[in-house]
Order: sequence, then structure tokens, then C-alpha cells
Amino acid sequence: MLIVISPAKKLDYTSAVKSPLFTQPELLDHSQELLQGLKALAPQDVSSLMKLSDKLGALNFERFQEWRIPFTSTNARPAVLAFKGDVYQGLDAVSMSDEDLRWAQDHLRILSGLYGLLRPLDLMQAYRLEMGTKFANPRGADLYQFWGDIITTELNKAEKAILINLASNEYFKSVHKKDIAARIITPVFMDKKNDSYKIISFYAKKARGLMSSYIIRNRISDAEQIKNFDADGYSYNAALSEADRWVFVRD
Repeated sequence: MLIVISPAKKLDYTSAVKSPLFTQPELLDHSQELLQGLKALAPQDVSSLMKLSDKLGALNFERFQEWRIPFTSTNARPAVLAFKGDVYQGLDAVSMSDEDLRWAQDHLRILSGLYGLLRPLDLMQAYRLEMGTKFANPRGADLYQFWGDIITTELNKAEKAILINLASNEYFKSVHKKDIAARIITPVFMDKKNDSYKIISFYAKKARGLMSSYIIRNRISDAEQIKNFDADGYSYNAALSEADRWVFVRD
């Protein structure tokens, strides 16, 4: 079983990293190619490209300029400990044991606009580059064209029979579903609002992290066991589910 999740805009590069475990990203050559173009942008260009304030545009301009290899434990940190958005609050990798992190290394992947695909312990330097960004590059008009079938190929290399899609639509669009060798199961999280169940983005993001954590900590290998997920009051709803779109609801 392999889980895929999205990255986060919010990052943490200040707290202490307790685990000594880390690896190198496998697609850094591609990242370097992207950085050649990104480093040529002026701060105002970065703001315009990603629709950011001047302050955030300047911050990410500096990040692009400071990006250097080799990655070390002093200039980078493991991806699963660097991202701090809603998904990662649910995942709570900080509280995982080294054994949990090693298992996650084989069973979790993070989609990324800059790094393509990251394993949890892969070192990464701070960045912001959403997959949906229309950044023209030598391979095409946007990042989907830049990554092409590379991400799909890397996912297939994991040789897992089941792919649990816990990524956002924006990021999972970078995966060519018809070319994925595994069965794809997409959990969906809904909360009750005005007598009906709806997807509420904030809660759904955290729930994706909670489910990722549930799979990792319980070493789940049988997809059917995912239906027992009950964190934060969610439960599997067979009536709303169909085929490989499994719906979990909370009242």
C-alpha cells in the first residue's frame, strides 16, 4: 500500500528535529532545472506568478536564491517534518517513532511542485511552488507539463498493489491515473451541515493527515481495514461510497 498526500504552504524550519533519519530526494536534477528559471525571476515576478503579497513574494524570491545542493541536515530538513499545514497537523509526524518513520518512508509519498515526489525523510529546502502554478518552462506551459509522466513512473516504482489517494485534486492531477499500475482508492471526508454531508476543506485536509497517520501507526496493508478509521468522530459510510471512492462522515 502506498499513500500520497499534498505538501503545505506553511513550513517549519525552526523547531528541533529529534530524529537523525534523513535521505536525499530522488528527483533533484529536475528540481535544479526548475530553479534555473525561478532564480531568474524578480521579487515582483514571484508575487505575480503565485498571486502573493509583496512580502511573501520577497520571501520566496529569497528562498529561490538561497536554494543550494548538496542538501545536508544543516541546510534542509526531512519533508514530513518541514511541512506544517492542516494535513500535517493530522499526520503529527513529530510524535512518530523512528520505526513509524521508517515504515512511512516505504509507504508514504508527498507530491510537490518543486520536488515532484518526496519520501517522508527526504531532505528539502524551504520553498513555495504550488503544482497548479502556470510557470512556463522548457518542457511546457506549466508544472503539469514539466513533470509529465515522471511522477507516475516514480509511483509505479514503489510496486504497491494499492494507492491511497489522500492528495488534493490540484496535486493528484500530476498523476496519470490510467498509467498507474495499482488500484487507486480515494477516501473522501464529509461533515454534516444543514442536514446534509458536505466536504469542508479545512476539516477534510486534517482528516487526510489523520488517516495517513492511522495507516502508518497501525501498519495497515489490507485496504479494507481503512474502513475502520474513526479518528475525530469520522466513520465509513457505505451508502455514500461507490467503487473506489470511500466516504467517511462526521455529524
